[in-house]
Amino acid sequence: MAPQLAARGHELVALTFNQPPPTPGTRVVRSSTTHATGAGHPWARDFDTKIIRAEAALQSAKRLRDEGFHPDLIIAHPGWGDALFVKDVWPKARFALYCEFFYAATGTDWDFDPEFRPVEDPADSGARSRLRNLPQRMLFDIADAGISPTQFQASTYPPEMRERIMVCHDGIDTAQVAPGPAQSLTFSNGTVIEQGEELITFVNRNIEPYRGFHSFVRALPSILERRPNARVLVVGRDGTGYGAAAPQGTTWRQHFMNEIAGRCDTSRILFVGALGYSMFLNVLRMSTLHVYLTYPFVLSWSLMEAMATGCAILGSDTAPVREFISDGKTGRLVDFFDHAGLADRAVELLGDPAQRARLGAAARARVIERADLHSVVLPRQLAWVDALLAASPRVDDPPV
Repeated sequence: MAPQLAARGHELVALTFNQPPPTPGTRVVRSSTTHATGAGHPWARDFDTKIIRAEAALQSAKRLRDEGFHPDLIIAHPGWGDALFVKDVWPKARFALYCEFFYAATGTDWDFDPEFRPVEDPADSGARSRLRNLPQRMLFDIADAGISPTQFQASTYPPEMRERIMVCHDGIDTAQVAPGPAQSLTFSNGTVIEQGEELITFVNRNIEPYRGFHSFVRALPSILERRPNARVLVVGRDGTGYGAAAPQGTTWRQHFMNEIAGRCDTSRILFVGALGYSMFLNVLRMSTLHVYLTYPFVLSWSLMEAMATGCAILGSDTAPVREFISDGKTGRLVDFFDHAGLADRAVELLGDPAQRARLGAAARARVIERADLHSVVLPRQLAWVDALLAASPRVDDPPV
């Protein structure tokens, strides 16, 4: 959206802690801090970290104000604390939030997986999730509107917040992310995968239970036994992701691969770490079957990219996935915890090229219909911005 707004003649400034990729027409101002959390109570540390970030962003915002910069619209992520005080610097600015996820102790990710559910009293879980949401609640008190990429993510917000949230995906450039000829894959260990091989792909930013790596791995012995020519390619880092870290001294990849040691030929399972974007798209174009599993949590872009590439998708029957995958129409769904069922469905799809072709074409069509960057998303996002810029001041805006 930023390049489009810059092309219209708007002045854009990004206030951030990290260095983003170059964005045409946008000035980047990075905040920094020398503070470290000193919270004595463990429950207070998360909020203390957000206050530290908020104060650093406040100082950057004041410098911008003193230089003469006065935005008409601020769009912020409410979850990390940075935006807590920027409205105090620019009280006349319209203020909108990117609503990624609102935490809850029940009904979403926190209590979904009994194998990795935190061992604590439910009252403690409720208290901690409310503290984690505190910055979002503070910001919604002064926000004019919100935007969320999926209906599921918007639905996690309380009704008084949800009514101000427009649902619009971030957008997939389906001209770039599209089916096409793939090149053979050669990896640093000498492994080569050729076009036409039976290839099962699985993608996580970080390999972890939140994205179903344990269910996937537990299905592999059965799949590889019944599909003797199949190979598995896993994209993702061995880092701590959305959930807890792996047991000390290991990674989640090692932890779960140890479960299936001796039960299948693990040389047919290739872990390639993080990939550059062009190679990632090439992997998707090579895929015979793409498996995507997730807790009820933020939906991964990789699912949408796999759909746009025309992959046949086997996904978890969880709310974020059901929003885009209709079983038997745009992919197949299986219970997140049913690794035997996952294996059965994967074997069925691997043996049915006609079904895979039909599902892959329908998956791409759904992404084009709902989330194409240029024909769907940008027009809606820009109309949303225009409406915010044209809006009258909120009655509870602070006086200037």
